[in-house]
Amino acid sequence: MVFFRQDESLGQLVNQILATTRQQFPTLAKNQIALTWIVYDPPVIVNTGGALSAQEFWQYPVRGFSYRGVEKIYPASIVKLFYLVAIYEWLGKEMISDSPELQRAIQDSIVDSSNDATSLIVDILTGTTSGPELPLSPFETWKQQRNIVNRYFQSLGWEELESINVNQKPWNEGAYGREKAFLGKNLQNRNMLTTEAVSRLLHSIIGGVAVSRESSIKMMQMLTRRPGKKKLKPNQEEDQVQGFLGAGLPKQAKLWSKAGWTSQTRHDAAYIEVPNAKPYILIVFTEGVENAKNREILPFISDAFVAAVKSLAD
Repeated sequence: MVFFRQDESLGQLVNQILATTRQQFPTLAKNQIALTWIVYDPPVIVNTGGALSAQEFWQYPVRGFSYRGVEKIYPASIVKLFYLVAIYEWLGKEMISDSPELQRAIQDSIVDSSNDATSLIVDILTGTTSGPELPLSPFETWKQQRNIVNRYFQSLGWEELESINVNQKPWNEGAYGREKAFLGKNLQNRNMLTTEAVSRLLHSIIGGVAVSRESSIKMMQMLTRRPGKKKLKPNQEEDQVQGFLGAGLPKQAKLWSKAGWTSQTRHDAAYIEVPNAKPYILIVFTEGVENAKNREILPFISDAFVAAVKSLAD
């Protein structure tokens, strides 16, 4: 069962925002955007420092709305949220050893979205390494190991995670050797996520029940961003706020987020608290070369959702 209740009043607001967005940005086709919006009505059960047990937390109903929320889309660096939760699960169960170098990689993977740092995390999670192509039998063993993170998330029994794939490293320029073979000739084994899957994972983190209370608090600290629009130079590297949902928020807002981008995708996953409004999760995936380059689409959408959430009655 999906963890949130589809709310038609929220759906009307979402459809209005989508229509306005497509009018403003004609390059954004209906099948090039997916989103999930979760609104927290009082009593708010998230960002409490893990005040509720996992059993209590999952009993509280929440409402939301999805547009193409079950469509499988290449997630870019959003997948790092899943590796973040997995690495804390492994550490909590003493399946791996902690070290300053691992902690540095965890921090850099989320705060700076480092692909190199994430590569180390995937190696540690799975007991595999990148390298030349392997003979058939060792490669089968290697593939089995690389799917351990998928098996972990399937073991949670969450409906939203049934169709996801999280067994690939993120790359700056592309995969080589055994990694390319693992992707498949047509990239059929790429990482794939849905906005509903990401919303449930983020819901568990901000609820303080992802792995443990202590682990969730650490994750939240790494996801903290400073919202508000600033001017980026044309060739300046992405900072996970400018060009994303955080740039469409008032400076007084509070933001926890993880962005992802490639030459063909621009995504963001955020938990947002705006003064005098209900807190909410907003996951937005966009696809298409022109849309990926456009740093105005996600801030425009975010600004519209701020107005929408302020319009909601208590």
